[in-house]
This record gives sequence, C-alpha cells and structure tokens, in this order.
Amino acid sequence: MSYLLRLVVPDRPGILGAVATALGDAGVDIVSLDVLERGHGVAVDDVVVELPRDRLPDSLITAAQTVPGVRVESLRPFAGPLDTHRELELLEALARAAEGTSVKLLAAELPRVFHSGWAVVLEAAGADWEVAAASDAAPTFDGLTLPWMPLHAPALLPSEADWLPERWREMALEMMASPYGGAGCAVVLGRSGGPAFRRSELLRLVHLTGIATTVASLPPA
Repeated sequence: MSYLLRLVVPDRPGILGAVATALGDAGVDIVSLDVLERGHGVAVDDVVVELPRDRLPDSLITAAQTVPGVRVESLRPFAGPLDTHRELELLEALARAAEGTSVKLLAAELPRVFHSGWAVVLEAAGADWEVAAASDAAPTFDGLTLPWMPLHAPALLPSEADWLPERWREMALEMMASPYGGAGCAVVLGRSGGPAFRRSELLRLVHLTGIATTVASLPPA
C-alpha cells in the first residue's frame, strides 16, 4: 500500500540519502519525493512510499526517525497516479480543453497535483457565490457562509476557523484557496486529517492558477 510521508529534515548534504537508507533497511520502497520548502536550516519533503503488506504504517515513522534530526509531520494513505510533470500536464490539458470544460478539468486534476483530497471551484455571483465545479470526494459547500468570499487574495483556511461546520472541524479539514477566473472567484483545495497546507504550497497554487486562468481563456489548441 502507498503512503505519503511529510518529513521535516535538517537541510544539509546527505540527509535524504540517510532517510532513503533507513527506509530501505525497513523494506520500504520510495516512489517519489517532492521538496516543498527550505529555510532556517530545515527542509520539508513529501515522500510517497510503498509499504509491504506485512508491515504496519507506524514502522514508516519509526524508520524515518532513526535518522537524527528527522521528524515525521504526518502520515496518510496515498492513492493516485504519480508523475514528475503534473503541473505541465494539467496546463497542456487545459489548453486542449473544449470550451466550457476547463473549470471541471481543473477541479478534477488539482488534487493529483497537490496530493490533496479534493478541489472545488467557486464563482462569485454578485454578493453571493456558487459551485462551478467539484472533484470527487469534495464536501458540499451548499448553504455555507464563507466570510472570505468573494476571494481577492490567496488564503490558508485552517481547520480551526470559526466559519467551518462542526463536522469539518472533527475531520480536521485543512484548506487553501486562490483566486481563479473572474473577479472574486476561487479555487479551494482540501484534505482531511492534515497535514496543514504550507505557505509554499499556497504560493505554488497561486502561480499555477494564474497561468491556468490565462491558458483557459485561449482558443482550444
């Protein structure tokens, strides 16, 4: 079974090799690695691993933390295709998309790009808003009061925010949102149980949605 490990590691040469060796010695296969951010002497990495059927998930944490200075921030099951050019593939697909389908494509593919659980695209409708598209597993936004809509700037939406329904708080639903499309419109990404989205992920989403807004407005390729 595949799992996504989020590691906080000392930012020094050889540390990822030491982690890979520790995981390998525990019989764990590393499938992919994304460096989310670096600074203040540490790096944050997302590592997708394949765990043998006879091993418990907790063994991943134990193995990784045998390396001095390494901390496991979160561990959760991971499912879905992996590739190293997720953003480029999405932008190419948006450029080829038929008129009126780009918003649904964006909602469907963004969770794969960001290792998140779901995505929703919200459109501003006067003083109100409506759901323009949603991926599989997205919770319903119908009837919610969203104090941050219309959205004019990117935002992290942590799981303890006052506007969240009680059920969402129980799920520890972490979210981030970025402007997309018309004025006040937004893309929202979420995942249950953490880890919390980091500023580096939000900046990446802002960059991607900015390009996607332009690409989606071009004539189909």
